[in-house]
Amino acid sequence: MTATRTYRSDRRTDQARRTRQRILAAATAEFLAHGYAGTTVRAVAQRAGVSTPMVEATFQAKPRLLKAAIDVAIAGDDEPVAMLDRKWTRLARAARSADEFLTVVAGVLGPAQGRSAGLVLAALEGSARSTDLAEITDQLVRQRLVTAAWLVENLGRFAPRPNGLTEAEATDTMWVLMDPAVFDRLTRQRGWSVRQYQEWFARSAARLLTTSSTDRPLEELPS
Repeated sequence: MTATRTYRSDRRTDQARRTRQRILAAATAEFLAHGYAGTTVRAVAQRAGVSTPMVEATFQAKPRLLKAAIDVAIAGDDEPVAMLDRKWTRLARAARSADEFLTVVAGVLGPAQGRSAGLVLAALEGSARSTDLAEITDQLVRQRLVTAAWLVENLGRFAPRPNGLTEAEATDTMWVLMDPAVFDRLTRQRGWSVRQYQEWFARSAARLLTTSSTDRPLEELPS
């Protein structure tokens, strides 16, 4: 009986996870196509092939649905692991130079921006009309600042900052380089590829935040 109950419980858990993934995929498509204001929970439910109450029971409200979609898009999966606790941070810290460190970071940042930038911009657009969503976008901004501070701190292990550049200013500079709006402008409006963005990010960070910047080619970026 115990084995049977465990099997059924595991199966229900797996079904719930697949349903959640389907809802998030549908929500991502709707938010990207119609923005925050133009997306309805009903439309997400229809696209996902589930009931509206199912979406509401899983995510409570539209702002939380968008935040969940953003989290998955940034990470690339729905595993409950913070970005700074993932494998890429260990690879970055094991780098042998500032260029190699920034190449690892750019290789993660570019795809993450490609998946999430449109959703983050949808959240920023909708935050003016929703107090709940405004709180979520504030959280996203703080999360990016935490990541920027981590990057600046660890970049300093490989190369000193330019004279007069404070840690706070360096963190704010990194924060701006990582802004999803910058990625959107360069890729969507200026026609850059994600790879061009990655190379620009790495070179810009090196030039602005270290004293060891060169014009030699960066470490080979991941394909």
